[in-house]
Amino acid sequence: MKAVQELVAYFDRRGALSKRQLRALLDQGFLAAEAPPTMADLCDTVGATYYFRVHGISEGPLWGTDIYTGDSSLAAAAVHAGLVNVEETAVVKVTVVAPPQAFQGSVRCGVTSHDFGRYGTAYRLSAV
Repeated sequence: MKAVQELVAYFDRRGALSKRQLRALLDQGFLAAEAPPTMADLCDTVGATYYFRVHGISEGPLWGTDIYTGDSSLAAAAVHAGLVNVEETAVVKVTVVAPPQAFQGSVRCGVTSHDFGRYGTAYRLSAV
């Protein structure tokens, strides 16, 4: 699955996949894997992109707003970012990014994230 995701991310970054083509890959089950609890083991390479099926939760370890620490709960971050509702499942795009100097917490969509200082890894979520 990881090799397929890497190929799709490569073509997606270059604008070589239309939203319709990407959706077809997702609908056929070729692209999105079940989401891990956190991105801690997947945040090694800035720019890496993953597609995951996330089941939204309202609580869990969560630091940051828009950009989250690598050890933040992926399911809580997806709800916080407004990409999935609690107890619903959706496919989200996760992009590994360079961590900011500090992570700002906030309350969004009924989920509270917390402030955190410097942390070694980070990710951003977006809709597919």
